[in-house]
Amino acid sequence: MTPPRRKHQIREICEWITHHGVIGTTFDTLTEDFCERLIAAGLPILRANLSMRAQHPTVGGVAYRWKRKGGFLHEQYVRDLDVTTGWDDSPLKALVEGDADELRRPISPALRPFEFPMFEEMLAQGATEYFAQQLSFTDQTRNRPGDVTDPLASAVGVLASWTTDHPGGFSETDIDDLRTILPVLGLALKSNANYRMARDLLGAYLGDDASRRVLRGEILRGTTERIGAVILMFDLAGFTRLSETLESDALINMLNDYYGMVVERIEERGGNVLKFIGDGLLAVFTDDDEAEAGSAALDTVEALRAGMAEVNARRLSEKLPITDATMALHAGEVAYGNIGGRNRLDFTVIGPAVNTTARLSGMCAQVDQPVVISAHVARPHLDRRPALVSLGQYRLRGVAERVELFTLD
Repeated sequence: MTPPRRKHQIREICEWITHHGVIGTTFDTLTEDFCERLIAAGLPILRANLSMRAQHPTVGGVAYRWKRKGGFLHEQYVRDLDVTTGWDDSPLKALVEGDADELRRPISPALRPFEFPMFEEMLAQGATEYFAQQLSFTDQTRNRPGDVTDPLASAVGVLASWTTDHPGGFSETDIDDLRTILPVLGLALKSNANYRMARDLLGAYLGDDASRRVLRGEILRGTTERIGAVILMFDLAGFTRLSETLESDALINMLNDYYGMVVERIEERGGNVLKFIGDGLLAVFTDDDEAEAGSAALDTVEALRAGMAEVNARRLSEKLPITDATMALHAGEVAYGNIGGRNRLDFTVIGPAVNTTARLSGMCAQVDQPVVISAHVARPHLDRRPALVSLGQYRLRGVAERVELFTLD
C-alpha cells in the first residue's frame, strides 16, 4: 500500500505536470525538473526515457533522456529506414510489437546473456530493473505484429522507460506510481507535441517566417503587410522536355534533388522560400537595409550556381539526367500576407515588383543568360562586385521605360 505522504507527493507531481502542460512549458524544460521531483518523492529512478513520433519531413522521432548521474539529453531521430538507432534489438520495439502495454525485466549478472543487449550497459551503471510503458494517443492501441519495421512508424503516443538501481528493483508501489503518472505526463507531452507539430509542419509548408506569422494569428484572408523585399525567382531549365521523357518517379526525385540544395542555400543566407511552382520557386530576402537584403540575394545566386554544378556533377556520375537553371532578382515593395478562398489560403507576396521579377525571369532566354538582375538590385553593389555586368537596356512588357539589366559573369 502506498503511504499517505507518498500519495500526496504523487498527486502534487500530477498537478504540477498538468499546470505546465496547460501553459505550454517545453518538454525540454519540464523533463529534468519532473525526474528530480520523482526522486524527491521516493521513486528510485536511475534513468528515464520518454520518446514519441514526430510529424516532420526529416525528423522521425524525438526522445527526452534523463540520467540521475548524467543530466538531461534531447535527441532527434532522422526519418530514414536505414538508420534504426539500435531499434531492432531494443525492449521498446518488443513492447510496441507485443500484446501488452508494459514490459518489465530484472537486470542481474545471473541473467546473462541478456534478452536485450542494452541491459549490459545498464548493468555497468548499476541498474537492477527496467520498466517500460506504452501510452497511445489514438483509439488504435496496438499495431499488428510485424507491422512495425520502422521505429518512427509506431502508433501515435508516448513510450516511457524507467530504470532503477535500487536493490531488488522497483517495488510494487513504485510501479503503481509510474502507472498513475504516465497518463498525466502523456497529456502534457501531447499538448506540447501538438504545438511543435503545428510549428514544424507550417514551417515545412510555408517557410519559417510565414509559419511564425500564421501561428501568432495572422490568418484572416486579406491580412497583408507592405514590406520591402528582394525577390528571387528560380526555374529549372527544359522541364517540359524532361517531363515528357522521364518516368514520374524519376522526375520527382530529380526535382527533390535540385530543390534540396536550392532551399538549403537560400535559407542559409536568410531567404524565405514562399512557393514552389512546378519547376520553379519564389523566395524573398528582407532586411531593414535593402542593400543588405540585395547582398544576401546576390550571395545566394552565386551559391546556387555553384550548387547546380555540384548536383549536376554528382548526377552525371550516377548516370542520371541533369538540367540547368535560370534565376531572376528584383526588389521593391510587396504585399505580404494571406490571399485565396474562404477556407483555402496561401501566404505569399504579390504586387508589381513580383510581376516584374517574373518578366525578368522570362528575359533569361531572350538575353541568353542564366541570371538576370534588375538595376534596382545591382547598382548598390557595382563597386564591390566586379562580377556584375550590364546587359544593356531593354523594354519589359507592361513597363513604360526601358530598364537596364545585369547578370553575374
